[in-house]
Amino acid sequence: MKTQRGFTLIELIMFIVVISGALAGVLTVFIQATRGSADPQLRRQAMAIAESLLEEVQLMPFTYCDPDDAVAETAASAAGCTTAEAVGPEAVETRTASPQFDNVNDYNGYTMASGITSITGTTVPGLSAYSASVGVQAAALKPGTVVPVMLVMPEAMV
Repeated sequence: MKTQRGFTLIELIMFIVVISGALAGVLTVFIQATRGSADPQLRRQAMAIAESLLEEVQLMPFTYCDPDDAVAETAASAAGCTTAEAVGPEAVETRTASPQFDNVNDYNGYTMASGITSITGTTVPGLSAYSASVGVQAAALKPGTVVPVMLVMPEAMV
C-alpha cells in the first residue's frame, strides 16, 4: 500500500484562517504607523514656517519712533519721537512690496491666510495648505524696560 502525502482540505482551510488573522493584525499595525507618521511631518513643517517667520520679524529693528524719524535710534520712549511708531503697519507698508515693513511693530496682525509666501511675495511650493499669523505686543521684563513679544502661529489647513 502506498502512503499518501499532502494536506487535507481541513488543514488547508485552517492554515488560510490562521495566516489571514496574522496578516490582518500586521496590516493594522502598518496602517496605524502610516497614519501617525504624517502628523510629525506636518508638525515639523509648521515649526519650520514659524521659525522662519519669527527670524524675519526678529531681524527687524525695534524703535519707539518710526524708523524714518531722525531720533529713532536715540529715543528712549514714544514721547521722545517726532513720529511715534504705532503697533501694526503704516497704511502704505506691506511685507512683500515697497515700502516694506521696517519695524517689529509692523508685523502685528500680519496673516498669511492662503499659503506661505516668501519675503518677495512668491508662494512657497508645497506650503499652500498652511497659514500663519503674527501678533506683537509690548511686555515689561523689568521695571522701565518694554520690549516687543512676538507670537507666530502656523496652522496646517489640511
